[in-house]
Amino acid sequence: MIQSLTPKQLVELLSAGYVGSLDNFLISQIAIDSRNILQPEATGFVALKGAKFDGHQFIQEVFDQGVKCFIVHREFKIPQNLENKASFIQVEDTLKSLQRLAAYQRELFKGPLIGITGSNGKTIIKEWLGQVLAQKYSVAKSPKSYNSQVGVPLSIFGIDPTHQVAIMEAGISRPHEMEKLYEMLKPQLGIFTNIGTAHEEGFDSLLVKLEEKARLFRSCEFIVFRKEHIEIARLLKKEFPESKLVSWSDKLGADITLTPKKELDRTKILLIKQDLSVFTFLLPFTDEASLENIRHVIAASLTLGLEAQEIQESLNHLKSVDMRLTLKPGANQSLIIDDTYNNDLAGLRLALDFLAAQRPKKRKVLIISDLLQVGDTQRVYQEVKKLLEYYSIDYLIGVGEQIKVLKGTLAIAQNFFKDTTHLLQNIQPEDFDNDLILVTGARKFGFEAVVNRLQQRIHGTTLEINLNALTHNYNFYKTKLLPHTKVMVMVKAFAYGGGASEIANHLQQLKADYLAVAYTDEGVALREEGIKLPIMVLNPVQESFIHLQEYDLEPVVYSPSFFQQLARFCEVQGIGMKIHLDLDTGMHRLGFEEEHINELISLIKKYPKLQIASLYTHLAGADEEEHQDYTLFQLQTFVAMCGLIEKNLDYKPLRHALNSAGIIRFPEFQMDMVRLGIGLYGVEVSGKYDKHLKPISTLKTTISQVKKLSQGETIGYSRKGKMKENGQIATIAIGYADGYDRRFSNGKGYVLIHGKMAPVIGNVCMDMTMIDVSNLEVKEGDEVIIYGPNISLKDLAERIGTIPYELLTNISSRVKRVYYLD
Repeated sequence: MIQSLTPKQLVELLSAGYVGSLDNFLISQIAIDSRNILQPEATGFVALKGAKFDGHQFIQEVFDQGVKCFIVHREFKIPQNLENKASFIQVEDTLKSLQRLAAYQRELFKGPLIGITGSNGKTIIKEWLGQVLAQKYSVAKSPKSYNSQVGVPLSIFGIDPTHQVAIMEAGISRPHEMEKLYEMLKPQLGIFTNIGTAHEEGFDSLLVKLEEKARLFRSCEFIVFRKEHIEIARLLKKEFPESKLVSWSDKLGADITLTPKKELDRTKILLIKQDLSVFTFLLPFTDEASLENIRHVIAASLTLGLEAQEIQESLNHLKSVDMRLTLKPGANQSLIIDDTYNNDLAGLRLALDFLAAQRPKKRKVLIISDLLQVGDTQRVYQEVKKLLEYYSIDYLIGVGEQIKVLKGTLAIAQNFFKDTTHLLQNIQPEDFDNDLILVTGARKFGFEAVVNRLQQRIHGTTLEINLNALTHNYNFYKTKLLPHTKVMVMVKAFAYGGGASEIANHLQQLKADYLAVAYTDEGVALREEGIKLPIMVLNPVQESFIHLQEYDLEPVVYSPSFFQQLARFCEVQGIGMKIHLDLDTGMHRLGFEEEHINELISLIKKYPKLQIASLYTHLAGADEEEHQDYTLFQLQTFVAMCGLIEKNLDYKPLRHALNSAGIIRFPEFQMDMVRLGIGLYGVEVSGKYDKHLKPISTLKTTISQVKKLSQGETIGYSRKGKMKENGQIATIAIGYADGYDRRFSNGKGYVLIHGKMAPVIGNVCMDMTMIDVSNLEVKEGDEVIIYGPNISLKDLAERIGTIPYELLTNISSRVKRVYYLD
């Protein structure tokens, strides 16, 4: 929500031109996405341009929703039918105008604004600091990790007059970005978390990156940082007066001393005050990252004037929160969106957006607690009511005293409970069947217990899929393509192990053009889950022809005999069908060879009801430099074969040859479409852009047991593992039945625990694996990373002489897939 402005005031504020009607109506909402416009009559739509989209293409759709005010690029040709029906505010750059509007709204906020930057920990520090400050104040926060050139203005629009303090993140990936964020935020208190290698490729040096990030703090009265981060401390002392700097350390000598003392499952942090008196904070975690993050929070809270005892009262409710929207399998085919840490309107909107983007289920269910410390409660719950109506929630379950104001105001099924205990006494998994359930609430309500009650009980090992990373990888490849080039995404083999339905649904949201599966039943499963994108089937068989017809699937045809089989089926059924012709240019697998072309042309003429949707070929070695000449030969052969076929058609099929590696190495052969496979999942096989992709999946398990063993004792089947000295091993809950390759046995493989390597010892078993943890502090239940962002799939594959594809696709179906937005 913004302070209301008329279109005329927007024109003046943005120094813009205009076309159309400048009626004197008020704009109090800003939208950049046509899919989440809540109050169209009061919304200004900003048409942003990006690598994957152009908001101007959606103006008619947004107008049809009821929006009458648009901020557009000057060169945009306004549709004649809309010129006198809406206000078109014409600017040089719509992103800059969005940021200018955000800067204006920021100036209207008179409470303190806290700006957080750094390489890691920004979001968790923001959330924890928000929890601490919310005990006394109404707090506005950036939703999730909204810290970019677009995310920051959207965060600012979430500040309303009832908020007393705001906490905003600022993230950058290249020079000159922070200046724009600073002009919008102008924080009074700054927190510099740490500095790492993230986005380092965008800067000439670490110093340049430090200087860029520090620009956020130019107007700060105080800047909080950890003294042990030497580069940060040195730069801040150079750039800012000593009076503005608030350093903290676990040793004496800093402005604030916060010394941790770890115990078994908690940590005491000793605050040594200036008068040498001591206050002890108690925290429910022991890992180093959390301890650093919470000390930033404590130092910032003390700087803002909170008393130590007040801070501790907030920390009593603090847990190591999961900063993600997570999609989990529920009982009875339901899906659960776990948003249990969230408790504000901005976060609720994001969660409901995520819910709306999922594949259809019988009902949309919202389980929500009171929204705490929100200022004007009447206004806030009116906004909640509008959100529930807009997102067509079918069943509302409210927990708390305030949320009851919604009782009877909505024409949907509803239940209210005074606390979580009463809720748990009255709901069971069998109450839900094929439903989509969003669980969101304040930390004090302990909704983790609700998620645990409703989620499906499956094998404890999990494969986590980061949908934001998948989006990042998709957009990276889109930047390598011409605007007209379509993208077919390979979701065969259970989407490379990631789970086809959820990934296909996300790709549908990203506006992918085509999907490809290996077998007809994979395509049928996607259709039954509500996937509407065109689907190419690579390996259809005659027995599946009826399903191709029934589910609108498009088969690959690879030989004259198969062409005739399919054509006869279509004749008998009296139908047409879209097909894709596989041309063999040197892969020597399936496909029409050059000697088949004349026969193929005859078949095409004989059976016109088989419409050629595309012509394509498989490249045998696009990922390797040594095969460059052969790949070029294949591509040239393909172009020639296509030319012969197209001469005999009165329409033009799509042509596609490039896979993930080919997109990078042979961009001049994009043609009409490319096929994106392993690259989407975070593996850049050509090696040229490894740092530009993000791993989308993390395979996790837990320690089942820890044993102390003496030198010479053996471990596992065939006694293959042997202790070289006294130490300890841990047994983890994953084995080759889960897809953890047996070739990782006896030190070939390793895992990460608390960020440290632990090698496999002995043979990998069917359901368990033993690892050497002699030099680590571990306990039963500790999380173990099998692979993920800090364990390269390429490295693991090379260790056992295979390829990343095999590791991804081998993950067993008994391993629970969890999807999240971070």
